[in-house]
Amino acid sequence: MTIKTTITIAHGDGIGPEIMAATLKILAAAHAPLSYDTIEIGEKVYLAGNTSGIPAEAWKSLQRTKILLKAPITTPQGGGYKSLNVTLRKTLGLFANVRPSIAYAPFVPTKHPNMDLVIVRENEEGTYAGIEHRQTDEMYQCLKLVSRPGCERIIHYAFEYARKFNRKKVTCLTKDNIMKMTDGIFHEVFREIAAQYPDIQNEHFIIDIGTALVAASPERFDVIVTSNLYGDILSDVAAQVAGSVGLAGSANIGNHVAMFEAIHGSAPDIAGKDIANPSGLLNAAIQMLIHINQPETAILIENAWLKTLEDGVHTGDIYSPEYSKQKVGTQAFAAAVIARLGQQPTHFKAANYQKDVRTRIECMGETRKVLAHKQLVGVDVFIDNRALNENALGEKISALGSTQLPLGNITSRGLKIWPNCMIDAPYTGHCSCRFLVSKDNLATGISHQAIIDLLQRFNDAGMDVIKTENLYTFDGKPGFSLAQGE
Repeated sequence: MTIKTTITIAHGDGIGPEIMAATLKILAAAHAPLSYDTIEIGEKVYLAGNTSGIPAEAWKSLQRTKILLKAPITTPQGGGYKSLNVTLRKTLGLFANVRPSIAYAPFVPTKHPNMDLVIVRENEEGTYAGIEHRQTDEMYQCLKLVSRPGCERIIHYAFEYARKFNRKKVTCLTKDNIMKMTDGIFHEVFREIAAQYPDIQNEHFIIDIGTALVAASPERFDVIVTSNLYGDILSDVAAQVAGSVGLAGSANIGNHVAMFEAIHGSAPDIAGKDIANPSGLLNAAIQMLIHINQPETAILIENAWLKTLEDGVHTGDIYSPEYSKQKVGTQAFAAAVIARLGQQPTHFKAANYQKDVRTRIECMGETRKVLAHKQLVGVDVFIDNRALNENALGEKISALGSTQLPLGNITSRGLKIWPNCMIDAPYTGHCSCRFLVSKDNLATGISHQAIIDLLQRFNDAGMDVIKTENLYTFDGKPGFSLAQGE
């Protein structure tokens, strides 16, 4: 008797229920040894008053099964609703987002018929942490948080994925020419970990030229590893270059739980019309089958799907007069795939996955044995300045400093506006006042009490302090960036 694996499924919103029904029919016809635990998440849950979009019983299901096959969901506009996808990824520790982008030419038109790349995107950190603040009437902030363990984990995963799936090269994309610390640590860790995989080629590009190369010459890439925001944008670029966003599946992998979904949205404008392409969710289900170590079923379904494309049975989104023979709807497409179970594609390379070659790759991130010596050497005091120009502001703020902790400069949006501003300061409403010990005192630093005393003087002067950022050195190296123009 075959033991069935229980997975959690969410039918989603918009076209979600239609494409999930089609996918489940194909899984059933392929005799996938699965059983299902159905949960309700998304729009209905949001509108019932749950701002997270997921009820307690759904979390309990995920704790039991540790596998989620999810159709697209709709997040209501406005109302402060948080992204359910981000909530799931962070709560479940789904640190790796794996998105293959493969060309299916000539049946799906593309200018790059040999494209076959995989984007491994960090899933939990960066600006997608969603930590935002309104600081003044005019200024808004989004924090970008990047950790060394987070970088180690995703980059290790990318190299392990490449090795397990016989990929030859891993490319890292960052913007460390500008963000020298947050993106800099990602690139630094990439260099460290790449040295541990001499059998796999490695390279690095700045994200802007890297994205341009994916759009123009995607054949040159194999596995790409990058951070959260960059990976999200790049994945859609790659999917579109491959021919259609509607065909791509996505895996969100953690050390204990995994979630599989199509990369497209819920498309409420075409919901209920039986015209949506179920291929994205079906390809996500194929990734899931590999992950739970059911490669035989994954091979059976993927080959039938490829044969369906070859035979010209296409949904409207990929229909073309030259290569399509039959235009079908959602459920008819599923029936066509079912009819071809057991057949092999002739134009495309047949799928072939080995037992135990899975995407379940545990990567915990390394623990540093020796911590850097951390020394407090100053503070950036951010203020809401409504009245003073840069010179008057500099004079007033200088008087608040001390011999121990003098004012070094004032910046606005990273640009130095005092002292010695070269032009009229373009904006002085949101300012950062940097107080830094002298070079002679960097080794000894200052106490937290010195910063508390400084803030008391700001308060006594009637200055509106909106945030502070302590400045540290680590093993004598500054843990903070210089101002533009400094």
